[in-house]
Amino acid sequence: MKNPNRYGSVTRLSGNRRKPWVVREGKSGQQKPIGYTATREDGLILLAKFNATPWDIEADKITLDELYKLWLDKRACKLGEANRASLKSAYNHCAKLGGLKYNQIKSYQMQDCIDGCGKGYSTQGAIKNLWGHLDRFAMELDIIQKQCSDLLTSAPIPETTKQIFTDDEVQRLWDNQALEWADSVLFFLYTGFRISEMIGLKTANIDLNAGTMIGGVKRRRVKTALFPFIQRFKPLFNAVLNSRKAGISLSTTGRS
Repeated sequence: MKNPNRYGSVTRLSGNRRKPWVVREGKSGQQKPIGYTATREDGLILLAKFNATPWDIEADKITLDELYKLWLDKRACKLGEANRASLKSAYNHCAKLGGLKYNQIKSYQMQDCIDGCGKGYSTQGAIKNLWGHLDRFAMELDIIQKQCSDLLTSAPIPETTKQIFTDDEVQRLWDNQALEWADSVLFFLYTGFRISEMIGLKTANIDLNAGTMIGGVKRRRVKTALFPFIQRFKPLFNAVLNSRKAGISLSTTGRS
């Protein structure tokens, strides 16, 4: 079926691309891209959504604040919750440029948002990441011709000073597992769980016969995971299961 006049188009670009289909609006004298998709079907869906609620933009006039709000509505919704929250927080350090036309913002101004945030590598990285998202979105809408965010830098992740337990140290923990918190340390070593994950572990999710437990924090795609545990943990878990009906605190084993 042919699209109505001035409805827009979905066409395939040449070359090997991750998203080879370009979606163009057709309501102006010269069609402008509104997005890129991996399949033609996705492109048609995007075009239909655009025609249902057109993105009213003027490339030469749109400000950072206007572009950011449009990006939140059209692109950020596809990101994970934690990533989206991080980028929203990062915008607080960029909002001082909110009234500037986006195509007039230079890389040194973007960099100043990073250098002047007064935060560590995590926040600096989030600000740099946000500028990258906005630049790519602006490129799709033909607002800019080059991505200034490619020139940005942020503080590197500091090298860790943590040292792993030696085999002798691990054995000493097993030999003294009745001491306070020794069993909890063993649990962390062998499972990789966080403290919050251990606290949230339910007795109903521990299967002594199968040697497995279900736990972990909520992630974007997987809420829980199945973990095997070594047989040496059986007495620890058994002691807890016999003394508690709900929840679990490994540090109660071997103590009154």
